[in-house]
Amino acid sequence: MSQIKQLLLLKKQGVSNRKSAGITGMNKDTANSYVSKALADPLGIDGLLKLEDIELEHRLKGGNPAYTDARFEVFKTLLPYLEEEMSRKDRTHVTLTTLWEEYRAEHPDGYSLTQFRFHYRQNAKAGKERIPSTILADRHVGGEKLYLDFAGDRLGYIDMETGEEVKVQTFVATFPATDYCFAICVPSQKTEDFVYACIQAFRFFEGVPKILVPDNLKSAVVKTDRYEPSVNQVFEEMANHYGAVVIPARPAHPKDKSNVEGSVKIIYNRVYARLRHRTFHSLEELNRAVSEQIIVHNQKRMQQYRFSRVERFLAIEKPALQPLPEKDFEIRCYTDLKVSTNCCIYLGRDRHYYSVPYRYIGQQVHVVYTRTMVSVYVNGELVASHRRDYTPGKYTTREDHFASSSREYRAVTPQKYIERAECLLPEFGKLIRLLFTSSSVPPELYYKTCDGLFSLQKSTDPMLFQKACSIAIDSKRYSYMFIRLLVESKCMGACQQAPVPAPPEHGNIRGKSQFQ
Repeated sequence: MSQIKQLLLLKKQGVSNRKSAGITGMNKDTANSYVSKALADPLGIDGLLKLEDIELEHRLKGGNPAYTDARFEVFKTLLPYLEEEMSRKDRTHVTLTTLWEEYRAEHPDGYSLTQFRFHYRQNAKAGKERIPSTILADRHVGGEKLYLDFAGDRLGYIDMETGEEVKVQTFVATFPATDYCFAICVPSQKTEDFVYACIQAFRFFEGVPKILVPDNLKSAVVKTDRYEPSVNQVFEEMANHYGAVVIPARPAHPKDKSNVEGSVKIIYNRVYARLRHRTFHSLEELNRAVSEQIIVHNQKRMQQYRFSRVERFLAIEKPALQPLPEKDFEIRCYTDLKVSTNCCIYLGRDRHYYSVPYRYIGQQVHVVYTRTMVSVYVNGELVASHRRDYTPGKYTTREDHFASSSREYRAVTPQKYIERAECLLPEFGKLIRLLFTSSSVPPELYYKTCDGLFSLQKSTDPMLFQKACSIAIDSKRYSYMFIRLLVESKCMGACQQAPVPAPPEHGNIRGKSQFQ
């Protein structure tokens, strides 16, 4: 999908299809096909570029051309109106031909009469026909329930760095009324991964059911009980965000979720078995392959019916689903942290620093962080907000958070650190001065480094610390970690090695001059 997005970006910039195909390494006919589908899609190129990979793949590589054709997207929106017109009491005066003529008047490039009749009748069959196995078969309501579970067997991919196989969990979501299903691989069954998989399922279905029926896994149900199970708070918050009710399946009652159990068995055959000879090198690559097989599975004609799962989904489930909210749900984590003298808080989970306005130095702040954002509150007021960065040991800052950009008095200044160091050792003072002047970042970011260096100086032999400072100055490396390593190794190996003497001149040496 990243390759296709590159193609669409090039098209957006006005590059020809042939040249774009060459740049992306794609066949020119394939490139023409994707560009044509993108231009015909109601979302347009800009809208498609905003989609997640799985959504883009569903729109551009749906398998059966009937469902990726832009005409079918228009036809789907007209289905409720067509059914209403055909079910009117004066229905004898309205025929499919009449409706088709009105349809073609508004959509000259739409379906021919034969295709129009075919798709309408397929929808009518999918919505009305059902062959129950027994008289007492459960009559599920479309769009009401969605069963959630993890497959027992696991797929995996090869880690490119270690060469080891990484086993992953396969999440499966199934609508019981139509057996239309979704599957995605996630690293584990932890709550974060489970909630992420649910969100991807809602995106795939382009809607939310009224009831979620998870199995009794810990990421969904904290305490199992036949009558009043305790639902995981994060999972419950996610369900509230999407307007769904959580009703876990009863423990030791597989019939409560027989549809998803059946879907898991089918996925073993139609996904696992078909991917058994393929090797994957990332979770994204594995999920693309799983998505392809799921689409094929959903579009395959069912044995007991004369239509596919996707046809039944469009007719029964899709009209009854609740719309997706404007923003996806994000798990919120909470912690209280103290603002350091460098105007930053330290988020230990990521080992990353985030800046806070200098007036809150020394205060406890309340931190709320999600998968993408870190927000800092003081007395219920938002005082700082940053994009979450998972890079350990780095800083995410804003210039206006630091006192150096203000005229207000501060008790701690770079000059005070420099003067204090010079009183101890001249080399130490020079090191601190270079630390502050060697970079254009706010000086407050180095206050914590200075505190660490002063602490190290107290516990180190003066001669050894002086030597370490001299080596650091010569090497132009002023970090606390570098100087600490010098001290711990007693500066061994840090001295400049003697140059290696050149080999003596003699007739056995070969070189460029020997062959001229």
